[in-house]
Amino acid sequence: MRAPASLEADQALAHEADEVLLGFTRALRAAGVPVTQDRAQGFLEAVSLVGLGDARATYDAGRATLCASPDDLARYDQVHQAYFNARDGLPRPRPPEEGVPTFAGMPLSEGNAPDAGQSDEDIVRAMASDTEVLRHRDVAGLSAAERARLAAMFASLRPRAPRRRTSRHQRWHRGTVDAPRTLRASLRQMGEPADIAWRRRGNKPRRVVLLLDVSGSMSGYADALLRLAHRLTQTAGDVETFTVGTRLTHVTRALRGRDPERALVAAGETVPDWSGGTRLGETLRMFLDRWGQRGLARGAVVVVFSDGWERGDPTLLAEQMARLQRIAHRVVWVNPHRGKTGYEPVQQGVVAALPHCDDFLAGHSLATYAELVEVVARA
Repeated sequence: MRAPASLEADQALAHEADEVLLGFTRALRAAGVPVTQDRAQGFLEAVSLVGLGDARATYDAGRATLCASPDDLARYDQVHQAYFNARDGLPRPRPPEEGVPTFAGMPLSEGNAPDAGQSDEDIVRAMASDTEVLRHRDVAGLSAAERARLAAMFASLRPRAPRRRTSRHQRWHRGTVDAPRTLRASLRQMGEPADIAWRRRGNKPRRVVLLLDVSGSMSGYADALLRLAHRLTQTAGDVETFTVGTRLTHVTRALRGRDPERALVAAGETVPDWSGGTRLGETLRMFLDRWGQRGLARGAVVVVFSDGWERGDPTLLAEQMARLQRIAHRVVWVNPHRGKTGYEPVQQGVVAALPHCDDFLAGHSLATYAELVEVVARA
């Protein structure tokens, strides 16, 4: 499937960009894809975040927000190619199934139907403003509809894998002089001076390990944290994810599925201790003994998501955090209360862990998650 070369080049020359996007959702409905109100709204919000200039990101945002089944994905690709390449050949609409409502003509915003004289451009601008507000909202206080909108907005995150230097060198256009290669080139010219060859140290992706606290005090953030972990797993390379609470659970395999909803369901079926207690010290020791000490955490960027409400022995937690810091490249502690007014890190788990952390970040909104992925990328 080829992404459109450029929305501005192919479509926006004749139409306003927002009109093109709305027209695309209508074309999908006409082709039989059940684009619901929430999905159309999520698509517009996602595109307003990634920018219309990034054609590939727009294509991915549409697949993530407008499709609900594998059949929808195939039909989406057909419509996308036909629509953005301005070609004929839109797929024939699927016959409506009994009991399945049609979606054509539904208002774009539930409870805020546009006025008759309101243009599509006004609607898109209003949605962009609402989207920016939603990015900074505490995810634990969102309604079900707002959570659905926020779920689509996770596609706007652009995680990048942190990099680490390797001992091997690679050719480069500047850096240090590659004396052996320069000398060999000179010998091939019978000793005449040759162009100077340059080289630099190579680099490769660094592993990222996520430890998600799924205890009762973190239940309001568990869904968002798993979505963030899924986004990182899909885009940031070597990412391993565990849940911690009263037990340690490895959920990386479940999060490797491309569809975020199915991946979250699979992860939820794997974790046995949702909304249970918090014994971070014991589960962290279990992680280090079984996985971390043997290599998974060595040289990795380890991110711990927890509010620090530890019910176990805080001394044990401090000891395990010290072990973790000795083998990891960087340890980041993310607390959903860190960015709230009046917060003080006085919880016994936070007090025990902070001396062994390199970063202490907030993690209660999509905006703070965007800051986190930048910290991880630069680690």
